[in-house]
Amino acid sequence: MAAFGYGWVVMKTLYIIKLGSTFDSVKARFGDFEHWIERALGPTDNGIGIVDAKNGAPLPAAEECAGVVLTGSHAMVTDDLSWSLAVENWIPDIVDAGVPFMGICYGHQLLARAWGGQVGFHPRDREIGTVDIRLLSGSIRDKLFGLLPGRFQAHATHCQSVLQLPPGATHLAASADEVHHAFRIGDCAWGIQFHPEFTADIMAAYIREQAKDLRTFGRDVDKLLGAVAETPAALQTIRNFCLMVENHNRPLF
Repeated sequence: MAAFGYGWVVMKTLYIIKLGSTFDSVKARFGDFEHWIERALGPTDNGIGIVDAKNGAPLPAAEECAGVVLTGSHAMVTDDLSWSLAVENWIPDIVDAGVPFMGICYGHQLLARAWGGQVGFHPRDREIGTVDIRLLSGSIRDKLFGLLPGRFQAHATHCQSVLQLPPGATHLAASADEVHHAFRIGDCAWGIQFHPEFTADIMAAYIREQAKDLRTFGRDVDKLLGAVAETPAALQTIRNFCLMVENHNRPLF
């Protein structure tokens, strides 16, 4: 603990919960999921901690967390892997404690299922590339999305989706190929299917890495690559989350 004013402040950590790793070729050039998220969060007064949940690292208690970001993964939520179920079962304790929470891609799907939503394979096989996101009416006063343009671009790559939102969730965003791109539980827990932490170079690397499979499924790889662009509005969602974490944990005395 550290002294502050007339009292004591418990120093908390903004945790990135690592649920997997990127392709080896992508990691060699750009680093891994946690590095991209840390970069995307931007400067923060909170210390950042990395917890490799996929490889068995213990999950932090709610009182230790200034905020939580769950990474994506190349695993599938419906495989019910032991480490994934452990994270899924941990999520309600964090959200019920009012800890600011963001689940990205796989993390978005875990949040949905932890709250009673349904996750399964994407009806059109997958969504990949720089896609157009459309904000819905629920986003108007949202802390992450409320000041963004009604339409913006974001990077996406996923084979599974949230097929049914949890009861009581606020639906925030959609794309042409993904109905549930973002939702909120309560006041401070978000699921985001797109990747605000991706740069254009990372998105292009993902397309190239999967080019053979994409062509097998009839996708025009050259068209996908030609559409890749930077996505500043999508990046702003995770920057807004970081700011919200700082405001949420700022001492009142």
